[in-house]
Amino acid sequence: MSRKPEAIVSTDITPETVWQARRTWLARMGAGAAIAGVGGTLLASRNAHSAPATGQPLPAAVNSAYSVMEKQTPLADVTSYNNYYEFGLDKGDPAKYADKLQTRPWTVSIEGEVAKPITLDIDALLKLAAMEERVYRMRCVEGWSMVIPWSGYSLSNLLKQAEPTGNAKFVEFVTVVQPENMPGVRSRVLDWPYTEVLRMDEAMHPLTLLTFGVYGQMLPNQNGAPLRLTVPWKYGFKSAKSLVKIRLVEKQPASSWMRAAPSEYGFYANVNPEVSHPRWSQATERRIGEDGFFAPKRKTLMFNGYADQVASLYQGLDLRANY
Repeated sequence: MSRKPEAIVSTDITPETVWQARRTWLARMGAGAAIAGVGGTLLASRNAHSAPATGQPLPAAVNSAYSVMEKQTPLADVTSYNNYYEFGLDKGDPAKYADKLQTRPWTVSIEGEVAKPITLDIDALLKLAAMEERVYRMRCVEGWSMVIPWSGYSLSNLLKQAEPTGNAKFVEFVTVVQPENMPGVRSRVLDWPYTEVLRMDEAMHPLTLLTFGVYGQMLPNQNGAPLRLTVPWKYGFKSAKSLVKIRLVEKQPASSWMRAAPSEYGFYANVNPEVSHPRWSQATERRIGEDGFFAPKRKTLMFNGYADQVASLYQGLDLRANY
């Protein structure tokens, strides 16, 4: 079965087992594009499943304090070029299969080191704080990036409701598992459910967004409906999708990717262009939607361009050993 070019342009969380299997496809499709004289983006070719979703509007006031004034990635790319391994390993799989994700009813629990454990349904979560639209840079591991208008509010608004105790040092995010609706969970790429972890001060930082929408509409399933995490100064795999549980804990848990590939994925996952991934450089990047492999590379920015806001969180930390 042939694959679309979008499916073989790897991004942020490709494990070595998948990467090795794709090398042949990458070479084959790259050669095919050259022979055909393909100009413009490698993401331009799409199938019928890849059309942008037309979801329910999500009104939100633009927050210019947290927005970047850069050309935004087209909605078609944002909604059809995704990492959501629960629906498959190819970048187009989530758009094909995520329509089966059941997002109602939906609840999220906040538990662990909190004085007031709470469970809220999606409607209560939507009303918890004023919705803001923030245009964030989003950085992938293998040299690709996007600029996306997300809608949501700072995660701290939710965490404060549960009144964290003094023992709360880390925040673990647990995502949904629906085996009957998620073909990817039958694979052994990761241990399910998918989990991510932030330090408490990272989670409470105002840039860390509890996200409900994109491009002014409720999140499409393939983008992590009905709510997800967005952490713009870190690599994309830190932004866990379809959250169902948030645990505040004293000791640092291991995230899914730390367990799956500890030599490649560390705890912090901060964008540091001075540290190469074991299999590729992080010094430059290309924007998805801007001519693909033919787009000029741009220099990768420290903390994905958010150094002024977040560098103070890591004072005294060796950013080459912890990135």
